[in-house]
Amino acid sequence: SGKPHSIGSSERIQLSGMYNVRKGKIHLPVNRWTRRQAILCGTCLIVSSVKESQTGKMHVLPLIGGKVEEVKKHQHCLAFSSSGPQSQTYYICFDNFTEYLRWLRQASKVASQRISSVDLSCCSLEHLPANLFYSQDLTHLNLKQNFLRLNPSPSTSRALSELQRFTKLKSLNLSNNNLGDFPLAVCSIPTLTELNVSCNALRSVPAVVGEMHKQTFLLDGNFLQSLPDELEHMHQLSYVSLSFNEFADIPGVLEKLTAMDKLCMSGNCIDTLNLQVLKRMPHIKHVDLRLNSIRRLEGDEIDFLHHVTQLDLRDNKLGELDATVFNNVEVLHCERNQLVTLKISGYFLKALYASSNELVHLDVYPVPNCLAYMDISRNHLENLPEWVCDSRKLEVLDVGHNQIRELPARLFYNSSLRKLLAGHNMLGRLPDRLERTQVEVLDVQHNQLLELPSNLLLKADSLRFLNASANKLEMLPPATLSEETHSILQELYLTNNNLTDKCVPLLTGHPHLKILHMAYNRLQSFPASKMAKLEELEEIDISGNKLKAIPTTIMNCRRMHTVIAHSNCIEVFPEVMQLSEIKCVDLSCNELSEVTLPENLPPKLQELDLTGNPRLALDHKTLELLNNIRCFKIDQPSAGDASGAPAVWSHGYTEASGVKNKLCVAALSANNFCDNREALYGVFDGDRNVEVPYLLQCTMSDILAEELQKTKNEEEYMINTFIIMQRKLGTAGQKLGGSAVLCHIKHDPMDPGGCFTLTSANVGKCQTVLCRNGKPLPLSRCYVMSCEEELKRIKQHKAIITEDGKVNGVTDSTRILGYTFLHPSVVPRPHVQSITLTPQDEFFILGSKGLWDSLSMDEAVEAVRNVPDALAAAKKLCTLAQSYGCNDSISAVVVQLNVTEDSFCCCELNGVPPPSPGIFPQSVNVVIKDRPTDALGMPSSSSGMASEISSEISTSEMSSEVGSTAS
Repeated sequence: SGKPHSIGSSERIQLSGMYNVRKGKIHLPVNRWTRRQAILCGTCLIVSSVKESQTGKMHVLPLIGGKVEEVKKHQHCLAFSSSGPQSQTYYICFDNFTEYLRWLRQASKVASQRISSVDLSCCSLEHLPANLFYSQDLTHLNLKQNFLRLNPSPSTSRALSELQRFTKLKSLNLSNNNLGDFPLAVCSIPTLTELNVSCNALRSVPAVVGEMHKQTFLLDGNFLQSLPDELEHMHQLSYVSLSFNEFADIPGVLEKLTAMDKLCMSGNCIDTLNLQVLKRMPHIKHVDLRLNSIRRLEGDEIDFLHHVTQLDLRDNKLGELDATVFNNVEVLHCERNQLVTLKISGYFLKALYASSNELVHLDVYPVPNCLAYMDISRNHLENLPEWVCDSRKLEVLDVGHNQIRELPARLFYNSSLRKLLAGHNMLGRLPDRLERTQVEVLDVQHNQLLELPSNLLLKADSLRFLNASANKLEMLPPATLSEETHSILQELYLTNNNLTDKCVPLLTGHPHLKILHMAYNRLQSFPASKMAKLEELEEIDISGNKLKAIPTTIMNCRRMHTVIAHSNCIEVFPEVMQLSEIKCVDLSCNELSEVTLPENLPPKLQELDLTGNPRLALDHKTLELLNNIRCFKIDQPSAGDASGAPAVWSHGYTEASGVKNKLCVAALSANNFCDNREALYGVFDGDRNVEVPYLLQCTMSDILAEELQKTKNEEEYMINTFIIMQRKLGTAGQKLGGSAVLCHIKHDPMDPGGCFTLTSANVGKCQTVLCRNGKPLPLSRCYVMSCEEELKRIKQHKAIITEDGKVNGVTDSTRILGYTFLHPSVVPRPHVQSITLTPQDEFFILGSKGLWDSLSMDEAVEAVRNVPDALAAAKKLCTLAQSYGCNDSISAVVVQLNVTEDSFCCCELNGVPPPSPGIFPQSVNVVIKDRPTDALGMPSSSSGMASEISSEISTSEMSSEVGSTAS
């Protein structure tokens, strides 16, 4: 069967549980339903013979070629049948639909294997299943990521040496089995043309492979330093992958393999690229040498290397690069080096990727007339090279995050240019008089623009997207000089400028607007007649202005689904409840006194946020109706502070879902953690999954409380918390993961002269920053591929880093919770930092990946330093991130500090610290349907789409420990 020798080897069992099981035909009364242990392991279903036990005989049902079928007469029931004339059937009733679905998918994969092609990847096999040998016509066999050994035991006859019995096998995948030695048996399969032995800890390749007829040979992720000369006899070999090995040079034998056209040697130990070697390999067109340690190119006497058309040198250590020797290059990757100067041949150049360097000089000669894509963002360029304007086929140009002060007018005349990204520069102006331009996407955010060109919107009649946020704009240019307009603008982002009411009438020149962000400007009114003309508007964010009302003509915007207008002076509840498509309404931090509701709420309404409206009073009937909304937030009357002393800390938080309306973040806020002496805050980010952040939110505070009973050492209890959390994630953490940051404020009650200590711990891209004396003080660290020590560790474990910089294509964080299948390359050990709080500490911010990808820590601190309310501060950060282009879920927690000299030096009498608010701010009432409300980590306030965690999480995804904590 290929199952492990020990059933208790939990890491080798795919699925297991105690279920109602019945053997044989379901209509026969002699066979009764019995509660038994059922295990899906390898290619078999294993059922215990003893009731509710694993002891005694285990019945094994081979599934290859069998059937897995739904039994409609019973709920959540499956029938498992083996193949052949002696077929047996077991019926299993599962406890819920989630488990039923998981078993159906996994078992169906095994049962569906047919004669010529078999996929037994990730099946926990230790040796080859017996029924695999029934077919001598097998052509494709996938045994990836199992526990196969060359000789598992003397008693078995199904070792890998038996693979030679498959005389018609063409493709064999043995990757990720940690074999240790090359499986010589495969050399005796005459028909084999494709072999994958990646990630098997191989240190050598035997000479006998030269006798094979392979066309594809994958050897990635091993410990190879050389290749046998006999490989030159493999004349048909067209693809050899040697990435993530230990090669210090390009193997000479590859010069003889003339059928190859791609050199795949990323992640090796090459520090000098010898151009003479490439000269002797005229058959190579594509050179992939990323993630080596290349510091220079050697070969001055080389004239030209005509044959190389694609060159990938990203993530090396080059300080300068003269690539003119590659005179026919079409695609050049050199991102994330330390390049100051770059020279390239432009004859056939189609795409240039040179971001994240230190470029001050970029020379391409001749003018690249074929260039269509160029990314030179995140460098030190002060001017755009002149030749760029002459590249007539250039479609996409990214020059963001440089020091460019001016863009030439000729650039906009390029009839091919469709996308221009010039944000985060030092642009004081754009070209004054523009002729007609074909640009569709224009991003000039984070510059120093006082105005946009007067005819920009008149001439750019192809413009669909414009982001001019974070500038100094006071006015907008007109879109038309008459009643008729040709504007097709759909998305307009103008947040964080100095725009006044005068610009609002000009918006009517864009009748096709779908998204409008004008938050944090100087708007005092939005005329009703102007809003009425924006009929196609779907999302509007006008937060952070001085608006007293939203016009009733918003009812004309029939497609509107999101209205965000927090942090204004709105006194009258707008007519948003008349909109049939409305999903999210955020009117927090305003001056509402009452709410006017229709008889029935809009059918798609998911979230309504009314917190921060101190004058708002709702009657019982209105509250009862609003409580039906999936996520409803409102202030409650404050119980007051019994002691009357000021709180040392107070917080505000917000969350917003991403473009797919899934809230994949969560926040934790416990102001009175551990008997009101301490505080605990957290932010969790699951990237694209909702399960892990929710589990972290429900569980981590309990674990930390337990660890505090064992040790007072900050680093020790924080590390232990993350390690234990990793274990408690259970099955949910096997293939899913999440970033996390925890901030713990504590005070030792046994030390009356002690101070408050803030300890931060993080994994992934959730981070914390403290504002001290008005300056940011980072308390977190991101462990990614750009960290030298992390990259070295990942390479030692022979993980494959894909071209998008992710470990095995899954995550770009090397320290993160979950993803246990990537261990030991990816680990949950956090970065821990402790700091003593002083009166100079004003506040600290916890944020998810989406927040820090959009705002620098300097900008985040500066943005909220003068915002007196913590809730308003958190909402401002979220709104800014969304207007700056964040499409991910966002979570932000702002904790304001009031550490006085007294509490800094000694904390009241008897060592008791000044009072702090409760676990949830007393003024906030949150109703989130279908989510636990009694856990310590309460679900947080949202400012985007409502959370979908409730409908997508099941206790079956958790281990039993987490399940008991969260429910």
